[in-house]
Order: sequence, then C-alpha cells, then structure tokens
Amino acid sequence: MNPDTTRISPGELAQLLGSRLCHDLVSPLGAIGNGVELLEMSPEFPGINASPELKLIAESVSSARDRIQIFRVAFGQAQGEQRISRAALTQLLDGFSGHGKMTVMLDAEGDFSRAEIRMLILAMMCLETAMPWGGKVTVLHGPFGWRLVAEASRTKADPALWAWLGGDAPRSPQPSEVHFPLLAEAIGQAGRAARWEVDEAGAEIVF
Repeated sequence: MNPDTTRISPGELAQLLGSRLCHDLVSPLGAIGNGVELLEMSPEFPGINASPELKLIAESVSSARDRIQIFRVAFGQAQGEQRISRAALTQLLDGFSGHGKMTVMLDAEGDFSRAEIRMLILAMMCLETAMPWGGKVTVLHGPFGWRLVAEASRTKADPALWAWLGGDAPRSPQPSEVHFPLLAEAIGQAGRAARWEVDEAGAEIVF
C-alpha cells in the first residue's frame, strides 16, 4: 500500500476526531434525557416534575445536547454536498441562547452547504468569546455573503486573538479559543476573506 494514498491531513484528522467525540457523547445524553422524562411520568414519584433538582437536570441535559450539535457542525466532518435547511440552522443558532445570555436573530432564506454553516457557527463562537456577559446577534445572509452584527453592554476585546481573522501577529489561542484559527482556516480554504471589528459596544464579522 502506498502511504501517500492513505495520508490524512491534520485538518481532516481533527474533524474526524470531533465527529467521533460528538457521536459518542450524544447517546449517553439521550439516555439521561429519556430517564428524566420517565421520572416525570412515573406515578411512583408524584410531583417530581416540579422539583427544582429535576428541572436543573433537564435544563442541563437540553443545554448539553444543543452544545454538542453546535460542536458537531463546528468541529466535525462535513462530507460532500451536505445541506442544512433554514429550520435546522435556526435550531442550531437557538443553541447559543440556551443559557439566556445571548439572543440571536436570523435573516436568511434557503438552505446552505454544511461547509458554509460550519464557518457561520465558528464565527458565532468567536462572538461568544467577545461577549462573555451576553448580548444580541443579528445574522444576515445576502449576495455579499454572511454578516454577523453583535451588540452588547460590554465586550472582551482581544485584537491579538482576532488577528487570526485578518491582522498582524495573532497570538497562540487557548483551547477555549480554538475556533478563531479554525474559522481562519475554513475561510481561507473556501477562497474567501473576512472582515471584523470589535469595540466596547459589540462586534461584527463579515465573510
């Protein structure tokens, strides 16, 4: 066997790893969610569905499920010509609102390639990093491509980190910031360019 024909690029290998991790985490979370639903319906535990403990578990499971779906698109493998509908995209973006800190409004029509939505989700994660205290994001799509406009009462600006999307001397990211170089790589592979801006009142990404 020729080793050149079986070589996997570091980017493809990372996506395969992301897909595997997300796939293996979905099943136990689903089992926990099903267990919570059975407890709520069980006559042996009257009133348990109103208990704050069970509500906390149910909310945590729901939030974790949403987050894994986001991670699956952002870090997993996008094969062939996979498409994502507007309804599925809306559900993905709703996952960013799970903790109540961020609200997202989508202004886009049609369906979109998985690779394109991967870039969009990575861009949303960049805005999350800039707005750890929450805010509002408007996602617009048109002939120009994608434009994400974020508004917040305060932001966490880090120009050296954002320089991955265009700028001088980007700093090494922390594990929680890996979406910045991943977005830069994805945009470059798509033959596009990104513009960005971050100030004390919000942020914007265009690609």
